[in-house]
Amino acid sequence: MSAPELNSCLYDCSVMHHRLAPKQHHFDYGIFQFCLDLDELDTLSTRLRFFHRNRPALYRFNDADHLPIPKAERGTQNVEPEARNVASHLLGAKATLLAWIASQGLSLPPDTRVLLLTHCRVFGYIFNPVSFYFCLDAQDRPLCAVAEVGNTFGEQKPFLLGPEHLDTDGCFRRIVPKHFYVSPFFPLDLSFDFKLRVPVERLDIHIDDREGDRTVLLTALTGRRIPLTDANLARLTLKYPLITLRVITLIHWHALKLWWKNIPSHRKAANPHLQQGVFNPHESLRGHATKDKSQPASPQS
Repeated sequence: MSAPELNSCLYDCSVMHHRLAPKQHHFDYGIFQFCLDLDELDTLSTRLRFFHRNRPALYRFNDADHLPIPKAERGTQNVEPEARNVASHLLGAKATLLAWIASQGLSLPPDTRVLLLTHCRVFGYIFNPVSFYFCLDAQDRPLCAVAEVGNTFGEQKPFLLGPEHLDTDGCFRRIVPKHFYVSPFFPLDLSFDFKLRVPVERLDIHIDDREGDRTVLLTALTGRRIPLTDANLARLTLKYPLITLRVITLIHWHALKLWWKNIPSHRKAANPHLQQGVFNPHESLRGHATKDKSQPASPQS
């Protein structure tokens, strides 16, 4: 008897950034990402040769690499990393995600299924500029989405797109204050314009940066679905070797190019009041309140 078909898969992707202001800058390069059904993580660990959950492997999914324990979100976000890692490992990524969504005032059914589009650790190294959670009901209808944005300082900030942000075309759309340090070459008082479509055969995700009514950065993540098998994972590994190192290297390479273009930069320690709702805050934010007024307990547009 053949093994049942997995909901989890891979996406062979293209990442596009097009900066419009204050000077133009463009890049487009290939990557691949995992799209993991969080109920299948243990099954994947037994079925795949190159993938494990919370154990050493070529590709390792660590629950603790994602949202922190719910207590940290509700109260103090300056949780010791060791405590965070142990608690997240025990609860699991799905449980911590659903607890965080509940803390935002959104109740989901008990049979909610969660897809996570992300990078896994490669030889132990991880960097995720952004991971995307898509919550579906038992009939695979979209319930909500969460964009988990990260930066090179190890900080994370989740953004919730609830059912009120789902349009008739099946795309989650929300414009929300950024209040997070992602790039030194953009101020912190911009807004993210999320357009997130649940991944199926094609991947179609857009996050633009807006300054008031003006778009200053266009970002797109597009791709095609590939079954998650050892053979496909090996093929994509050869096509995009050391993918997480590739991503962080390209980020710094393009930062150097922006610096060379004399684009004004902003220090991480400046304006801590505009860095809100941050998990695992950098030492430059220690002692500053990080509660995000743009992320209230009840969902809003």
